[in-house]
Amino acid sequence: MDRPELALHQLHAFAVLAEELHFGRAAERLGIAQPPLSQQIGRLERRVGHPLFERGRRGPGGRIALTPAGRELLPAARRALDEVAAGLDAARRTGSGQAGRLRIGFAASLALTVLPRIVRAYGDRHPGVELEIREMTSAPQAAALREGGLDVGLLREPPDDDDLVAEPVLAEPFVAVLPAGHPLAARRVVPVAALAGESFVLLPRAAGPAFHDRIVEVCRQAGFEPRVRQRAVEWQTVSALVEAGLGVSLAPAGIRRVRLAGVAYRRVTPGTARTTVALCHRRDDSSPLVAGLLETARDLRGRGRGSGWTGRT
Repeated sequence: MDRPELALHQLHAFAVLAEELHFGRAAERLGIAQPPLSQQIGRLERRVGHPLFERGRRGPGGRIALTPAGRELLPAARRALDEVAAGLDAARRTGSGQAGRLRIGFAASLALTVLPRIVRAYGDRHPGVELEIREMTSAPQAAALREGGLDVGLLREPPDDDDLVAEPVLAEPFVAVLPAGHPLAARRVVPVAALAGESFVLLPRAAGPAFHDRIVEVCRQAGFEPRVRQRAVEWQTVSALVEAGLGVSLAPAGIRRVRLAGVAYRRVTPGTARTTVALCHRRDDSSPLVAGLLETARDLRGRGRGSGWTGRT
């Protein structure tokens, strides 16, 4: 069925007149004179091909009645007007960042640190926005952002990419991940250089090249090249392999929330051994939903200075 070309103001005039059943009162509600109202109804009737009101048999007080064609059209007219009103409201809310769907990627370890705070704060501010949260390592996140599969990515050591904008939200310190019985576990703070002779359990480089290289860089700055014995994609698995005695690791401080009885997490020196967490989005993305998430993260960062948001976790 072809869509009819109908003017909304004609449908509105028809619906008001159908409620009042009186030209004078309907015209007053619409804020127009009676002749323009009659003209609008006449145009709509010509479009339908049949009268919508019985004008020749006016009741007491000049009341009119709907014809069978008018009674049939009225529910559809009301639905159309309601749907247009709802669509306009949804468009306004989406345009202002108060409605719509926002797709957020995140590295798994960030569920232990900043992700819950950002998502909760954003949800409180924008309850009408549907959030689609996807767990992904850094490299797939960057690819999904470029290809339009994600709107925002929360990742470590963001890539240097002209198509993406990265806004740092957290500078997270590294910790040494050690078997609980390891001699270094007796210390409160472990120099990175003390790990020089150890076997390492690390994430595969393909999962996040920049983040993997940052760990290697921290080791090189301490004077050694890490000898990687095992690799695992998830930090929980890294901790489990350390507990099994397969090596040690350097990990973001948030990993301390993965509590395993046979694993010790120790602060490291130098204190400059940190990893950057950033919110990334496409450079050409002007979505108000993305802007709202960035604003939320900035506010949290501003309130959290000196209390763990930009440093300790």
